[in-house]
Amino acid sequence: MSNHLAGSLSPYLLQHAHNPVDWFPWGEEALAKARTEEKPIFLSIGYSACHWCHVMERESFENPAVAEVLNTHFVSIKVDREERPDLDDLYMDAVQAMTGRGGWPMSVWLTPDLEPFYGGTYFPPEPRGGMPGFAPLLRRIAEVWREDRAGVVGQAGRLATELRRQAAVEAGAALPDEAALDGALAQLRAAFDPRWGGFGPAPKFPQSMAVELILARGTAEDRAMALRTLDAMWEGGMYDHLGGGFARYSVDGQWLVPHFEKMLYDNAQLVCAYLAAFQATGETRYGQVARETLDYMLRELCNPAGGFHSSEDADSEGEEGKFYVFTPAEVREALGEVDGPRFCAAFGVTDGGNFEHGKSVVHRFSCPREASLPDEDDRRLRARLRQWRDRRVHPGKDDKVLASWNGLALSALARGFQVLGEARYLEAARDCASFLRRELWRDGHLLRVWRQGKAHTPGFLEDSAAVVEGLVDLYEAGFDPAWLRWAESLAEGLLARFQDQADGGFFSTEADQPDLLFRLKPGFDNAIPGGNTLAARALLRLSRHLQREDFRLAAEGALRCFAPWMRRAPRAFLGMLGVFDLALREPVEVAISGNPRSSAVQAMLAEVHRRHLPGRVLSVSEDQLLPLHEERAASKEGPFAFVCRGRTCARPVTSSVELASLLR
Repeated sequence: MSNHLAGSLSPYLLQHAHNPVDWFPWGEEALAKARTEEKPIFLSIGYSACHWCHVMERESFENPAVAEVLNTHFVSIKVDREERPDLDDLYMDAVQAMTGRGGWPMSVWLTPDLEPFYGGTYFPPEPRGGMPGFAPLLRRIAEVWREDRAGVVGQAGRLATELRRQAAVEAGAALPDEAALDGALAQLRAAFDPRWGGFGPAPKFPQSMAVELILARGTAEDRAMALRTLDAMWEGGMYDHLGGGFARYSVDGQWLVPHFEKMLYDNAQLVCAYLAAFQATGETRYGQVARETLDYMLRELCNPAGGFHSSEDADSEGEEGKFYVFTPAEVREALGEVDGPRFCAAFGVTDGGNFEHGKSVVHRFSCPREASLPDEDDRRLRARLRQWRDRRVHPGKDDKVLASWNGLALSALARGFQVLGEARYLEAARDCASFLRRELWRDGHLLRVWRQGKAHTPGFLEDSAAVVEGLVDLYEAGFDPAWLRWAESLAEGLLARFQDQADGGFFSTEADQPDLLFRLKPGFDNAIPGGNTLAARALLRLSRHLQREDFRLAAEGALRCFAPWMRRAPRAFLGMLGVFDLALREPVEVAISGNPRSSAVQAMLAEVHRRHLPGRVLSVSEDQLLPLHEERAASKEGPFAFVCRGRTCARPVTSSVELASLLR
């Protein structure tokens, strides 16, 4: 028998549609029921690829006795955090304020007025390891609500007031100074693990924003930290050596055992980090990791309509990581008695294993030099074992398409084409942008979610901002001005709907949203850059193409707004500090007047693309209709390249050799 989630589009909600719990999706029906029946709300927030969400479902939400307590005493609401990041952010702040930590599944109890009064994350069914049992906890909360409702409501009101106070951003009056950038680099140096790379102890998460900031701003010693981190992530088990792409994080300090879920947003950002390292060093392995990760995205996450799915699960057949791990016998079965042992020696597959049940996570870092495979054998055997692995039951996939994460993917694909030169990445980027415009752009508004032909949920700040930047990257890959014009329309809507005209910066949601306690102004950078980081970066880059002063001023307004925070806690603002670094730089502008498809222009572009030039602006046009091309016509003999840094321009050049000299 199904509950009220049966009509949902979210794969996460549909996973719970046949629980005995009488779940509701977040919406007026559930909220009105709580008000009418004067019951507290049990709000459970998670996502499809979340391992512990699955565990709590099996242990508690499929338990008829637990369901009876929930159905009798609470209005139970399920939320997919990826569909509603605004609710997730707000109530995560509440859980962290109450408990000092957060995570998913998130469990929060609210009054009918949506004010939180108790919360946590995963709860076992009965008390275990210092955690209260879920069933006894439910009975106790129901008892307290029944006997001291006024006390609970008063406590919730005080917490809501405190959350509003903490969420209020005391805006700065001026841009931060370079001391904030120096402070961030100093904190990264102090946290760096020289043995295994990364910044801090286990669990270790990929930190693309740290890597890119270091590559753009750091010393030679700092760059060594970034490159060691990229190498260690690639060598370890967090990277899928067979299929490409990265898992969410490493549970240990040496990047060996991953938490196996694969997220679109992680992989898109890591592509950009590895591409930057390839440009900065010329080391082919960084380009190869980026290529294999893009190929993973195209093979496993790309919808035939052009958009990209959200994630792949950690679990298959009810076990975490089962799809990805091997025994030596399985490798020999796949590769034969000669190549199988060679592969095991090169990739750390042993009889004892390094994971559960004696199985091994495939990795490179413990491979003795004499066991390493020649490049051709390495590629061939990895491809053969992947094909053998594909016969296994694949992890579940969350096949919804999210605008913001697709904006990140759009940037990764467009930059992948620029740096690696493979036309299929540009084609996929165009398909993705066309999908977003066709399926999620409605009457001048961007929607956030698409699945199975249906789009819903008004877009948030991060959606518009990420898509704008993706379109800028797409323009700099293929030079179709239509993408810049759509980016301009999106940016104008972003200013109209999300900008704080009084104090600068941007709210994550539009005004007057009735199901939110209050609007948040997101500043911290987490797994993806915060909404203000995405907006400031996108507007700053677009302003340099279109010479739109209002876009530049809005970007700088966000930097001013969060300047005091960046000075106090620079490691929490690595992405925004990266935007500040771009704002400080006099950007290198390369405007090429000529046919983008001509061999002469292509040779010039190759000189630009192979260099690490943070913040560079690149434009190619045959006419003079874009601001960077006004009064800059090509000659009859061939193209001209105009190179400027800030307000200083060199004389135009006509060959790739001359352009290379200027760029050096």
